[in-house]
Amino acid sequence: MSKKILFIVGDYVEDYEVMVPFQALGAVGHECVAVCPDKKAGDTIRTAIHDFEGDQTYSEKPGHNFSLNGTFSEIDPANFDALVVPGGRAPEYLRLNEDVLKIVRHFSETNKPIAAICHGAQLLAAADVLGGKSCSAYPACAPEVTKAGGTYKSIEVTEAAVDGNLVTAPAWPAHPAWIAKFLEVLGTKITH
Repeated sequence: MSKKILFIVGDYVEDYEVMVPFQALGAVGHECVAVCPDKKAGDTIRTAIHDFEGDQTYSEKPGHNFSLNGTFSEIDPANFDALVVPGGRAPEYLRLNEDVLKIVRHFSETNKPIAAICHGAQLLAAADVLGGKSCSAYPACAPEVTKAGGTYKSIEVTEAAVDGNLVTAPAWPAHPAWIAKFLEVLGTKITH
């Protein structure tokens, strides 16, 4: 059964962390709607590519423009079955928007599936939905996870973690595991 999945994004979201799940979830028949505060359907956001090149942290390069297909001010989270929170730099400022936090809280309070990756945990922490939950994220976000009452799950960059309705991963190299586990939580069955 097809699900309607909300993506909350903003300028300088990590390129792969929005593009890949948006396309993959759409390819298996789910309806994906990407929104950004103060923007409408047809507007674009800029993305950033975070790469792991042996430095002490990731490098950042310009990504693609990503087209929004939903208008933030018109969405009702009750009309969606699941939420995706990509990482990158967007979560650090999206977490300052109370309307964004209310949407995240809706998905947590109604126990709908939530998939967050990398710095997406910043948005979950700010929405105060990590209490008692196990959550993976980019390692630099570990203090935010624990300060928000969650348990930071340190896993390989290619792995994903599940705690009830919450599916998390450290960064985009985990896409195969993260998307597969999210599909399981969604109840999506793929047969070969």
